[in-house]
Amino acid sequence: MKNDSHKKILEMLSDGKITVEEAAALLSKLQNIDTVEEEVIDAESGEVRKRTPRYLRVMVDSANGDKVNVRVPMSLLKTGIKLSALLPGNAAEQMSSHGFDLSQLSKLDGDELIEALSDLTVDVDSADGDKVRVFTE
Repeated sequence: MKNDSHKKILEMLSDGKITVEEAAALLSKLQNIDTVEEEVIDAESGEVRKRTPRYLRVMVDSANGDKVNVRVPMSLLKTGIKLSALLPGNAAEQMSSHGFDLSQLSKLDGDELIEALSDLTVDVDSADGDKVRVFTE
């Protein structure tokens, strides 16, 4: 992805859409972006920004050989937030008695949740050799 971004910056420079100084600043910003994140260059403004993640990924490798690889579409998470408002009251009460406050879900903005999750990375290496990774892509 970085090579594509570098190429796009150079194309914008050669087309006269940005100055040499702007190109240098953009290339410098690209060097500072974490290599795991995908970046997007806005063609009009020339700004480098993170791509909105499309999936929440959960990967588990257990010491005994079990493997789990789950990819949840972010759109499904947004839909789940909306659907939580449709749960019957008694279901919400039951969940609440076990520590899950579903009333808070309906107050969340799906786009804000996805933006917050875009920076999420969880890496767990247990003493018995189990490995868990949770991240967005």
